[in-house]
Amino acid sequence: MTVYSYKATDKSGKFVEGDIDAPDYHTAIQQIRQLNFFPVKVAEGKNKIDKGLKLYLPQLGSKHSTKDLMTITLQLATLVDAGLTLDEGLSTLIKLAETEQIRSILTDIRKQVHAGSTFADALEEHPDVFSKLYVNMVRAGEAGGMVGEALSRLAMFLEKSVELKNNIRAAMVYPAILSLVGGSAVIILITFVVPQFSKLFEDMGAALPLPTQIMLGLSSLIINYWLALVLAILGGIGAFTFYVRTDKGRLQWDTLLLKLPLFGPLIRKIEVSRFSLTMATLLKSGVPILQAMGIVQSILINRVISDAVGNLKQALKRGKGLSGPLQEAGVFPPMAVHMITVGETSGALDEMLTKVSQTYDKEVEQAIKQVISLIEPMMILFMAIVIGFIVVSMWWSCVVPGRPAAMARGCGGPVRSASKRPRTFSYGVGAAGCAKGWKPGSPC
Repeated sequence: MTVYSYKATDKSGKFVEGDIDAPDYHTAIQQIRQLNFFPVKVAEGKNKIDKGLKLYLPQLGSKHSTKDLMTITLQLATLVDAGLTLDEGLSTLIKLAETEQIRSILTDIRKQVHAGSTFADALEEHPDVFSKLYVNMVRAGEAGGMVGEALSRLAMFLEKSVELKNNIRAAMVYPAILSLVGGSAVIILITFVVPQFSKLFEDMGAALPLPTQIMLGLSSLIINYWLALVLAILGGIGAFTFYVRTDKGRLQWDTLLLKLPLFGPLIRKIEVSRFSLTMATLLKSGVPILQAMGIVQSILINRVISDAVGNLKQALKRGKGLSGPLQEAGVFPPMAVHMITVGETSGALDEMLTKVSQTYDKEVEQAIKQVISLIEPMMILFMAIVIGFIVVSMWWSCVVPGRPAAMARGCGGPVRSASKRPRTFSYGVGAAGCAKGWKPGSPC
């Protein structure tokens, strides 16, 4: 059992707080409702709720605040499902808002609703916060008298999105650390260690092996022209970013990504999961399939797959089914196409899309693990080769035949001068006597 701390309201609107034991989060909410309380804030661990009755959504106005948007959506859905009106639910969230930005957004939505506007139209006035998907699902829920259910589905959808993002981010942590550590080691070697050898080689004045020359030249280039190199890299990144933002560049780049050995299948599975989950959520909420297809097309990241979904929309307008054009597009895996075909034939397209999403969620997790399991040793090997080349190129001149004495002394090796070779002693017997009396291991 886990201890959950909660903030809730009773039927009179009075705030209460307490702790409850439950096996999971959803069970805790059910138990709180059984106490005739309307849960507003539930957190794992005793006394871990943020600053009393405050709702902390610092980045709600950002497009990257999916987690925060999920929180406020779940809280509003809980209040509405508990029997509060939409106006009462918004009023409660306004009281709990911590920042002026959040309070302003929620207050404006509430004012528009009071003025006679629909909840969806009020949300549409804040496109930076609420996406087309969000607005259309709320609009469909309002049309069917199921605003609470629509908000609950949105919260689940956003939770899935947050989970997918977290999985991808978590998977990239270790490769990022390897890149940082390996890159730092290379920079330190090139900027601090290699210059020390450069001074030695300049004093020596001898011809250097090609690997050593390459490394010394690279070190000198980085040290003397680092600002120009940084500007060139930033300029290249800027030019690439600008090109990718164009229609032609974006299409070419996304086409290339789908063809990559490891990342191509992973990107395809992620897009299939996003397509299936979004379509299923929209269809279950009562959004027409053509409108749902347009919304899905706008949220897909890969341009190739997005264009394929746009072609599906046009095929639906011409009276064709979904499965045929989907198969002709050639961008979805065969298994996904088959499952969608079965769902369309049986009249349970939304349910089958949900199963497709669940299936490919697992596929994405496995694919991420597989990619990371291959990336890690490849990165380690690459860094080892780079660092090994730097070290070997510096010590190469120390081990090549005919190295000068200055180099030998700089490399820490023994020096044997020609002037200190053992003399020849014949002890009166001459050269012939030395030849006759010489024994292996003794100087002549």
